[in-house]
Amino acid sequence: MSEEEKKIETTEETKDVMKETVHGENDAVVSAKTLLDSGCHFGHRVSQWNPKMRNYIYNRRNNLYIIDLNKSAEAMQKAYKALKDIVSKGGKVLFVGTKSYAQKAIQEEAVRSGSFYVSHRWLGGTLTNFRTICKRIALLKEIEQKEVSGELDKLPKKEIAEQLKLKAKLSQNLEGIKEIRLLPQAVVVVDPKTEHNAIAEARALHIPVFALGDTNTNPDEIDYLVPANDDGEASIRIIVGLFADAVVEGKGGEPLYAYKDVAAATGTMAEMLEGVDKTEQIKAIRAKLRDDAIAMRKNGKGRSRRKPVKNFRRFSRPAANKDAAASKEGAAPAANGAVTPSTTASVVEKKTEEAK
Repeated sequence: MSEEEKKIETTEETKDVMKETVHGENDAVVSAKTLLDSGCHFGHRVSQWNPKMRNYIYNRRNNLYIIDLNKSAEAMQKAYKALKDIVSKGGKVLFVGTKSYAQKAIQEEAVRSGSFYVSHRWLGGTLTNFRTICKRIALLKEIEQKEVSGELDKLPKKEIAEQLKLKAKLSQNLEGIKEIRLLPQAVVVVDPKTEHNAIAEARALHIPVFALGDTNTNPDEIDYLVPANDDGEASIRIIVGLFADAVVEGKGGEPLYAYKDVAAATGTMAEMLEGVDKTEQIKAIRAKLRDDAIAMRKNGKGRSRRKPVKNFRRFSRPAANKDAAASKEGAAPAANGAVTPSTTASVVEKKTEEAK
């Protein structure tokens, strides 16, 4: 076989591989059935909804709103394409999710897609006061360099302990953005209600915001909103994984969650809910209500028990103190607890007679 024929075969093989990996613009990114299996259809309880999310709600069950996942799949399609276009032009993405259910997914998917992340705490001014954040990152790297080179061991023990404590604090908040050089071109957020500071800073700098939001979200603050359950680990994992797939595909890689089970994308919401086990659905609804109640208590918005008022005896204790003072001085207390001049004079006379 000649070299030209080998080149033709290799080009044909690469074309076949590209057909399998590169997807068309009209291909469905995710099916509503896949979102249903991950529990993305559970919204917040009825009393906590935002009226602007009315278009994304299918109905209500057991005091809980059900999200229309067909509309969620359409919103994910638009967000996926927009995020992939930003990354394909060289843009960097920042993943933000500080709630306990989202921290692990945010860290793993951001690392997989080669993006920055904030998973512990959003420091005020991370975007709007970017220079100060870069200075703190430089301090963190300086301490780490001293620790590696051995310069830190030459310091006194007290200073070593202070430096390590500072390093742990900085690393906890800045580990995910330690290598950042410029402002990101897109921000991916889990639960816009919790991450309202990050969204406010991104909007002030005109950075597009991609968010996973529940029925209590204000869609006017988000550029690309994917309505879904933002309290379940499986729901957060699938949506954040799809955003990470958009970054990966924008860089020329192969997605992990996207373009799977596309054949089930045509099912209606009523048909999909009929196929769900009722007992499992009731369990999931109860778990969602429990998670909402726990989140409300953490935020201080739930019912709290009244603290008992301490009943101080303000008038009995000073009287007892006066009696003790009078007994030390040798004066006898009166009937009402007060010490009079006549009682002190009688006590003095008795002491003088005993001395004689």
